[in-house]
Amino acid sequence: MSGRRRLTANQWFALAVALLVFVGVLGTVASAISLSRLSRAREQLADRLDPAAVNAEQVRAAVIDQETGVRGFMLGRDERFLAPYRSGQRDENAALSRLRAVAALDEARVLREPIEEVARRARAWRSGYAEPTIATVRSDPEAAQSPAAVEAGRERFDAFRSAVVDLRRVLEPARAAARDELDRNAVIVRFWVLGTGIVILLTVFAVALVLRGTLVRPLRALAGTAREVAQGDFEREVRGSGAREVVDLGQDVDAMRARIVDELEALRIAEAELKRSNAELEQFAYVASHDLQEPLRKVASFCQLLQQRYGGQLDERADQYIGFAVDGARRMQDLINDLLAFSRVGRLEQPHTDVDCDALVTRVRGDLSQAIEESDATIDVRGPLPTVYGDAGLLRLVFQNLIANAIKFRAEAAPHVELSAVLDGDCWTFRCTDNGIGIDAEYAERIFVLFQRLHARNQYEGTGIGLAMCRKIVEYHGGRMWLDVDPAGEGPGSTFYFTLPAQRPET
Repeated sequence: MSGRRRLTANQWFALAVALLVFVGVLGTVASAISLSRLSRAREQLADRLDPAAVNAEQVRAAVIDQETGVRGFMLGRDERFLAPYRSGQRDENAALSRLRAVAALDEARVLREPIEEVARRARAWRSGYAEPTIATVRSDPEAAQSPAAVEAGRERFDAFRSAVVDLRRVLEPARAAARDELDRNAVIVRFWVLGTGIVILLTVFAVALVLRGTLVRPLRALAGTAREVAQGDFEREVRGSGAREVVDLGQDVDAMRARIVDELEALRIAEAELKRSNAELEQFAYVASHDLQEPLRKVASFCQLLQQRYGGQLDERADQYIGFAVDGARRMQDLINDLLAFSRVGRLEQPHTDVDCDALVTRVRGDLSQAIEESDATIDVRGPLPTVYGDAGLLRLVFQNLIANAIKFRAEAAPHVELSAVLDGDCWTFRCTDNGIGIDAEYAERIFVLFQRLHARNQYEGTGIGLAMCRKIVEYHGGRMWLDVDPAGEGPGSTFYFTLPAQRPET
């Protein structure tokens, strides 16, 4: 299937939802119709026919109570025996009223004639036997018990019983039909409910298969290909399949891979150019350390000889010129030496070892002993300094430059330097603070730039490379260095911070 004709993930989702909605609506409508029929069948059986059968039995029982009351009155001639007769009439009328209410409905109109026949037979028994018998017992008890009267009463009561049996014969088939209708609709409801559930499950399963084939598997395959590219197989082409979004995503990832390949090629070219440039820089460093140093030493040496041999023999201006030449040659030597040292940081790598910073500061004290003694400087180490992993010679230059600067840029008071270190996460944070002339916040970054000086050479000596070299050494060891521009009211002076990794790098 071409990319133009592929369905999108939204379209697949819409199709799945539409199918589920169709199945759900169909099952709901069919179940609702079946439930309605089931409800009508239940009403026909439970609310009409079953109560009609009960009421028919109540009518029969009420007339039997009446017959029992009449017989008891005949035998005992006591008016109290007529109580069942009176209550039986009330029960009969109530039961007949309920039967007529059921028969008034169209669904039970077949019961109307049998119910009325039962009522007529009951009235015929009362009017033709019960009432005359009661009256006869009150006036002539012997006549009430004549065989003819008793036979007439039995015939009328048998006719009533026959009418009740006929009513039952009409009720029973209707009740059986209602039960069959109820069972049939219950089966239909069960079928639609279970069928709809099964169809929905099958639909969900089918939708899951479709989505797996159009989204899940293509995305997994695309992710695997992208992972291989991320691991370095940049020549592997990325293709998407399935839904249109996956195909478009594959095309975008492949376009990104192509750009990465182009950029890697450009980086290879740049790396080759950089290697060539570094080789030229190394050649320049060699020339600077040998070819430039040799004539410079000759100039400095002969200028010093002139100064020693002819000093005071020439005029004052000649002595001044010779002094300028000597000073310029010396500063040129210092500048070349500092530049060479700066360029060698990270290039002429020495083996890294465990470096005890306390021992390193002790060695720096020895290196700067003359300057410390002349300036009456004090160097305090607050707490033990840690042992770090790095190039001892380079780290020694960091402490040496910071302490030397504190002594050089001192105020009127004797220089005081404090060194400390704290563990901050996976790095040691070193702090070096002094009581010197301080540095304005606006120069916080400028002082780390190569050859940047904040004072004239006649005020303070130096080439302007020291702090730049310190930051380069710290960054070479994986840390960073900065000047605290807000020393929180700690007085004059400067506070430098730098970090070094607390753990050895993984090899």
